[in-house]
Amino acid sequence: MQYKKYSYVQDFYDDVYELLLKDEAQNLIILGNILIGYMEVDKTGWRDPANWLMATASENGKILLTALMTPPHNLTLYSTDNKMRPEALDCLISGLAQENIPGVISEKNLALAFAEKYSASKQLSYSMQMNQRIYELTDLEQNIKTDGTIRLVNTNDMHFLPYWLEAFKAADIYGRTDMNIPQSSQEAQYLINSNKTYVLEINGIPVSMAGFSRPLVTAIGIALVYTPPYFRRNGYATSLVTQLSQTALYNGYKKCVLYTDLSNPTSNNIYQKIGYKPVCDSHMLKFSE
Repeated sequence: MQYKKYSYVQDFYDDVYELLLKDEAQNLIILGNILIGYMEVDKTGWRDPANWLMATASENGKILLTALMTPPHNLTLYSTDNKMRPEALDCLISGLAQENIPGVISEKNLALAFAEKYSASKQLSYSMQMNQRIYELTDLEQNIKTDGTIRLVNTNDMHFLPYWLEAFKAADIYGRTDMNIPQSSQEAQYLINSNKTYVLEINGIPVSMAGFSRPLVTAIGIALVYTPPYFRRNGYATSLVTQLSQTALYNGYKKCVLYTDLSNPTSNNIYQKIGYKPVCDSHMLKFSE
């Protein structure tokens, strides 16, 4: 078993990209990030591959385990063909001995197996940060009722967009229950400039937010789904995600991919009614002393 750490994202791309495409929806995050680094269009923040950790574990020239970390984010893993290989995990963890890994995200069984071995080797504990399910959509259900109209966010939305982003993080990404007042508009401005984030408007009033992420060969992600509390229970997120999914399919993508929080059965049921089908469950686990 051989551990390999990559210095250049181009070499990493050459070795793993086609392999990861076998499970395109499951690997949306890692594939999308590799493309960001490979295309070198945007090196802001975590997107600079010079700071990434890229590694594989292989045997007889065949890659069995792929790992990518884009600090400060968690390590993302994929076991080739979704086959669990304890010896490949041992090889990878040995190679990561000098690295600081804050957490891991991957298919749930792989995430748990890695967390058990890695935490034992580092004398750490681990806890669940997010219990998620990955869905994909290839065809929208017929006769889905949608309300309102969608549009890209723009600079006129700066009076609310930074607050919606902070609220989304507090409720969804980090598992926090508190919310801070945004100290910067930089992230909101980035989303505006990227032309991938939309709001749903009802009678000219923005009521829900979502956007596209990580466009791949045949798949594109839908993320940042957020509706302020005052506007919830009106089906606005359903309308927005339906219209975004329809737009993606119309523009030539074969599938849309999204992550859901399994602790929120309402959103899981809503997406399935639209036409989203489960791919696999994913765990985001956090390490601590």
